[in-house]
Amino acid sequence: MSLIVVGSVAFDAIETPFGKTDKILGGAGTFISITASYFEKNPKLVSVVGYDFPKEYIDILNQHSIITEGLQIKTDEKTFFWAGKYHTDMNIRDTLITELNSLGTFNPIVPDSYQNSDFLMLGNLSPVVQRKVIEQLKRKPKLIAMDTMNFWMNTAMDELLKTLSLVDVLIINDEEARQLSGEYFLPLAAEKIFKMGPKYLIIKKGEHGAMLFGPSDSLFDKTEVFAAPALPLSTVCDPTGAGDTFAGGFIGYLANCKEVSFEKMKTAVIVGSAMASFTVEGFGTTKIRELNQMNIFERIGQFVKLTHFETPQL
Repeated sequence: MSLIVVGSVAFDAIETPFGKTDKILGGAGTFISITASYFEKNPKLVSVVGYDFPKEYIDILNQHSIITEGLQIKTDEKTFFWAGKYHTDMNIRDTLITELNSLGTFNPIVPDSYQNSDFLMLGNLSPVVQRKVIEQLKRKPKLIAMDTMNFWMNTAMDELLKTLSLVDVLIINDEEARQLSGEYFLPLAAEKIFKMGPKYLIIKKGEHGAMLFGPSDSLFDKTEVFAAPALPLSTVCDPTGAGDTFAGGFIGYLANCKEVSFEKMKTAVIVGSAMASFTVEGFGTTKIRELNQMNIFERIGQFVKLTHFETPQL
C-alpha cells in the first residue's frame, strides 16, 4: 500500500506563553507526512517551497523515509511563511504574518511514481489545488481524506463543494462543521455533510477530543458514532500543527493496516489523537521528529486505559 500527502511545507514563527521561536520547519504537509511515516513507510509528498528552504529541512523529511520527488522548489520565490501568537487560552491565537510566497502560485504535479497509490491525504489547501491532485490520478485511491477550514467556506464555497463530492473522509473542527452544514448539533451536521459527498466525517474538538461519524449497518440507526477523548496533559507548549498531526496518524495507520472500515477508523482516530498529544508538547515539529515505536505504543496505551471500563451489572 502507498500514501500520497498533499499540503504546505513552510516556515513558522511561533510565540506562546511558554516561549518563542524564530523561523522553524512547519506546514500541514510536513506534520502529516512526518507523523504518517511512523506507520506507513515512504509517504509521498506533494508540495512546494522556495529558494530559501534549507537542504537540512529536506534531509529531515528524507530521514523519515518521506519521498520528496513531488516537492517543487521554486528558484524565484520564497517559501510560505506564517507567524502567530497564542494566548493563555491556547484555543485563541493571533495571526501576525502570512506570506503565501510560492504557495500562492502552487500548481501541484503528481509524479508518475506516485500513481496507483491506495491512500490520499489532502491537507488544508485551496479546494481547487486539492481537486487538481485528485484529477491527476489515473486510478481512484481506496481512500481519499481531506482537511479544510472556514476560510475556504467563506471565500470558495462552490469550489469546496466540488472537491467534497470526490472525497471519502472529511476532517474538520466543530466550528467548521457547524458553518459548513448550517446545523448546530453535530449529528445533524454530519447528516448534512454526508449529502455533500464524504462517507465519513471526523470532527475535531481540541482539548475535548474528536468524533467519528460513518455509515451504519444497523436497521435502526443511519449513522455510526465514535467519540475519542483527548489525553489530559500537564504540558502544552504549542498547539500549532496538532490537527495536521492527527490527520497524519489517522491516514498513516489506515494505510498501514490496508483496510477501510468504521472499526479500523475508530482505532485510527485514537492513533491520530495520541500523535497529536505529542506535537503540543514541543514547538513545531520538534517533538514528533524524535519519537520511536515504544513512545508511540505507550502513549496509545494511555488512551486505551483512559477509555476502558467494565460493563456494569444491572
